[in-house]
Amino acid sequence: MVNPILVALDVPSLTQAESMARSLKGHVGGYKVGLELLMGEGPESVSRIAKIGLPVFADAKLLDIPNTAERAARQLAAHGARWVTAHASGGSQMIEAVASGLIAGSEDGKAGVLGVTVLTSLDQNDLAALGVSDSVQNHSVELARLVRNAGAEGVICSPLEVGALKVLFPGFLAVTPGIRPAGSDQGDQKRTATPVEALRAGADFIVVGRAITGASDPVASAASIVDSLRAAELF
Repeated sequence: MVNPILVALDVPSLTQAESMARSLKGHVGGYKVGLELLMGEGPESVSRIAKIGLPVFADAKLLDIPNTAERAARQLAAHGARWVTAHASGGSQMIEAVASGLIAGSEDGKAGVLGVTVLTSLDQNDLAALGVSDSVQNHSVELARLVRNAGAEGVICSPLEVGALKVLFPGFLAVTPGIRPAGSDQGDQKRTATPVEALRAGADFIVVGRAITGASDPVASAASIVDSLRAAELF
């Protein structure tokens, strides 16, 4: 089985990110390069991390007119991104454009879109404040349906919605952030679960950041999560 842990390299420098990525290579299945590195060090962050030899997902959260989003996706794919995130709220045409840009920009034509549904920092009250009357789960399902029909490879959703999504779209890749090992600080996330809970619910990959990168011993922390998944016969 593929290691389902994608470690979020949310650190301020590429040097720090590369060092951590190398040390964690035997304990995780891939890396997330997020906005902190993309806005600081630039898309070269994706290239450098990809050279370590595991899949990289560029968490760019694209949201723009289709032409601009397509060009941005093409650039990230050319830098070696295996997946790129784009907000589902950008609509079908934007998701289609991002998918097209990724295929055109990647060397093997296999880069894919992960559509972001509802951020894990939001809850029902936050959606209501944004004018969304539907439940978080129903809203996530409809956004997932939209990006799936528009050619996305998968979806970013909280572990609380992944079960419902997998029932409806069993072959659709589900990547879940908001992962907190038992006893961890929830931080600014509102819809969370443990690694075991998320995978049991149906997640294909789990994104783990501060629980690993903020630990006094990141390698030991990652190894502990792997051990918990193996004990539960999930990896």
